[in-house]
Amino acid sequence: MTIAWVFPGQGSQKVGMADPLMDLPTALERFSIASELLGRDLLAICRGVASSAEVNDLNDTRNTQPALFVTESLLVDSLINQGREAELLAGHSLGELVALYAAGVFDLETGLKLMKTRSELMAKAGGGAMTAVIGFDRNQLNDLVASSEGVHIANDNSDAQVVLSGQPDALDGICASLRCKRAIPLAVSGAFHSPFMRDAADRFASELDKVAFQDARIPILSNSDPTPSSSGEVLKQRLKQQMTTGVRWRETMQHFQDAGVETLVEIGPGNVLSGLAKRSMASVTLAQIASAADLGL
Repeated sequence: MTIAWVFPGQGSQKVGMADPLMDLPTALERFSIASELLGRDLLAICRGVASSAEVNDLNDTRNTQPALFVTESLLVDSLINQGREAELLAGHSLGELVALYAAGVFDLETGLKLMKTRSELMAKAGGGAMTAVIGFDRNQLNDLVASSEGVHIANDNSDAQVVLSGQPDALDGICASLRCKRAIPLAVSGAFHSPFMRDAADRFASELDKVAFQDARIPILSNSDPTPSSSGEVLKQRLKQQMTTGVRWRETMQHFQDAGVETLVEIGPGNVLSGLAKRSMASVTLAQIASAADLGL
C-alpha cells in the first residue's frame, strides 16, 4: 500500500489546535523553544489567551506559520517514533517546510528559524491581495490571467478551485469578467506566491544559502515542481522559487494518482487537503491526524 503524507498551510490554523497535542511528551518543550525564538508566547497565541491581540493574533502570518510548523512537526515526530512511514511527502505552501523536516532535510532548530524568517518577510511584503475562485472555466481564467499584468495563479488547488494573487484593482477586474460560482477575497496582507514577492523571496534565498540541506530520506514533491526529488540541493532550489511561483497542488495530486498512492494522510489541523483529494483522487483512502488521540495516545 503506497502512502503519502501531506501537510496543510496557512488557512488551516484554528484557535485551540495545540490543546489536543499537549499530551505528547515534547509538546510543552517545543512550544517553549518556539516562543523564546519568537519573543512571544506561541502556546497562548494558539489558545487565544495571549495579551496584546494586535501582535498575538493567530491569523497574523508571523504567528500562523510558526504555530503550524510546531503542531505539524510534533505529529510527524510521533508518527516516526511509532515506526510509521510514507513513500511520498508534500506540503501546501508553508507545509513544504514541514515535509522537508519530516524527511530529515534539516533539523528542528533550523526549521523554526527558517519559518520565523519566512513569516516575517512575507508579513512585510504587503500591498497586494488574494482571491479564491471556485467553479470556473479554466480556459477563460487562463486567458484572463495571461492578458493581465497584475494577476497570477497563486494556488492551483484543483480543477474547480484556484487562488489568484496580485494587485487589488486587477483582481477585481478579472473576477468581474470571469464566469464562476464564487469569488472570495482572502484576509491576507500581500500577494503571496506571485512575482510581487520577489524582494522577500530574494532575502529568504539568502538565508537558505546559509543552511545545509541534507538529502531527503523520503522523496518530496515541491510546490514549484511537483515531481519527487530526494536531492537536498534540488529541494533547496525549489524552495527558493516557492514565494514567487504558484502552489501546483492539482498537479501534486495527479502525481500521487500516477504513483499509485492508495492512502493520503493529512497531518495537521483541519481537512482542507483531504477535501481537495476527495474530489480529485479516485478511490484514495483519506486520514487526518491532528491530535494525540489520532495517534492512539
